[in-house]
Amino acid sequence: MSVNVSYQGSDQTLKIAIDGRFDFSHHAAFRDAYESAETQISSYEIDLSETSYIDSSALGMLLLLRDHAGGADAKIAINHCNDDVKKILKISNFEQLFSIT
Repeated sequence: MSVNVSYQGSDQTLKIAIDGRFDFSHHAAFRDAYESAETQISSYEIDLSETSYIDSSALGMLLLLRDHAGGADAKIAINHCNDDVKKILKISNFEQLFSIT
């Protein structure tokens, strides 16, 4: 798995793209992706278009991002999920916490 980060200054969005398996082995890289931002972030986009699998630790990492971003007021979109990933997010009731497409 790789974690790719980009910043869209016009709307202060931090985009984090996950390639491959999203699991605990990359906890530090994911955390560093949002904690190391040196500018004001108003929203986050998690791009899972290249993510083949997520496990429970990935769900926990998403919750940690939500806490970091302001909890209930956080603006986080999880985009481009494949059917298997979307099913895991739905079973976990993450659609109540995040915008998921």
